[in-house]
Amino acid sequence: MAAATKEPKKVKKGFKMPHLFWIMIGLLFLSSLLTYLIPAGQFMTDPATGKILGDQFVYLDAQTPVSPLKVMLLLIDGMVNSSLVGWTVMISGATVAIVMGTGAFDEFMNWAIYKLKDKDESILISVMFCLMVYLGAFGGSDALIAIVPIGVMFAKKLKLDPIVAMGVSTYATLIGFGTGPTKQATTQMMMGVQIYGAFFTMFISMNIFMLVGLFFLLRYVKKIRKDPTLSPMWSEGWRPDEGGDVALEEAAMLKEVKLSGRTVLILIIYLLQYVIMVGYPMITGDTSLTFKLMVAMAVLTAVVCGFIGGFSFDKIGNEFGKGLASMAFVAFVIGLANCMSLILTQGNILHTIVHFLTAPLMDLPRSVASVGMTAVISVLNLLIPSATSKAAILVPILQPVSEALGLMPELAVQAFQYGDGFSNMVSPMLGWTVGSCVTAGLPFPKWAKWALPKMLCFVAMGFVIMFCLTEFGWRPF
Repeated sequence: MAAATKEPKKVKKGFKMPHLFWIMIGLLFLSSLLTYLIPAGQFMTDPATGKILGDQFVYLDAQTPVSPLKVMLLLIDGMVNSSLVGWTVMISGATVAIVMGTGAFDEFMNWAIYKLKDKDESILISVMFCLMVYLGAFGGSDALIAIVPIGVMFAKKLKLDPIVAMGVSTYATLIGFGTGPTKQATTQMMMGVQIYGAFFTMFISMNIFMLVGLFFLLRYVKKIRKDPTLSPMWSEGWRPDEGGDVALEEAAMLKEVKLSGRTVLILIIYLLQYVIMVGYPMITGDTSLTFKLMVAMAVLTAVVCGFIGGFSFDKIGNEFGKGLASMAFVAFVIGLANCMSLILTQGNILHTIVHFLTAPLMDLPRSVASVGMTAVISVLNLLIPSATSKAAILVPILQPVSEALGLMPELAVQAFQYGDGFSNMVSPMLGWTVGSCVTAGLPFPKWAKWALPKMLCFVAMGFVIMFCLTEFGWRPF
């Protein structure tokens, strides 16, 4: 029986962060204010091709501020622009709701915990974490918000807090997404280098980052096991034994749990959709159908798993509708995050920020410049979380910079990947992150405070790797 948690004598009521809705609205109007303060400017474009000329920047004659009224009018544009991601998230979430409703995940978790009851829980956490890293590496996208409920259930089963739920889901998938060997195909094509040409180097890199990320998570789990009051969620009301009588639950967990054929089949079908989503673009080289494929597979998986789980036609429809509704606010937050990028773009300050950050790279030594590229992209990723949008702006700039410095274009791609990935963990403009926090019931500021030191460590590791690759004359393999 677990030892009783010692309650603190007095819990001080401190400052309570506002609801995420108000935080996001505040960031929108802060973006509006910046369009009045930062000089408007833009890179010139080639009239024939429309390509951005990264070495030709001009300030505009007048400011083009986005007024607070215009911000409100841009809300619908943010929603429309992010509708593909938003609907994919909602539909994927509905599928998860149906699969979870069958009890398959619950039965599997109970079985896994029973099998590992005599072993350290770190094994179970490690297996879950590594699986999610690989999922993020080979199939990562905003739609993986849909797996956060699995992380929540996992954490509750182990009597751990929402930070652990985020740790084994979004935190893990973002590590894979930021370092995966297949995640920069678009940037590689734009830079004119071989697609997946650095596969093995990046695969090794990904596993190094995975082990470091796992170390941070396991260390945190050990800390709150020893003293639950050290959890940032303690002040929010989280308690490790909040699910009911601890003694009864622990006794139940000691009973033998067997996996039914129905559960195994549901889990296989559920995982198969991700295999298809990841495998199709890798085999065909065609990523244009990714979101369409995700939605199609999600709906099909929901229906098939529902019938296998014994659901009627009506129950499948009702549960699917409830799942959509549960993810609606997440989709809304994603739309607000997209709106911020629109404000900076229409205010013509995004190019100014890019120019300000990249211009000094020209005066740096090669090895330091490659690190500088990574740093610049990490900062810009907080403003432009979309890798495709960022590539469209930055690649025309990175190309002449890397050529002038004598850097291989593959190094510029690598700098882009490290810069594009890690700051996603704390970006308030990334729907994937803020949406995951909403799903996990975790206030974004508390998540950002926990994740920021880890993110900085990953960024520092990226700096070291970039310096070494440049200094030692790395060749892709």
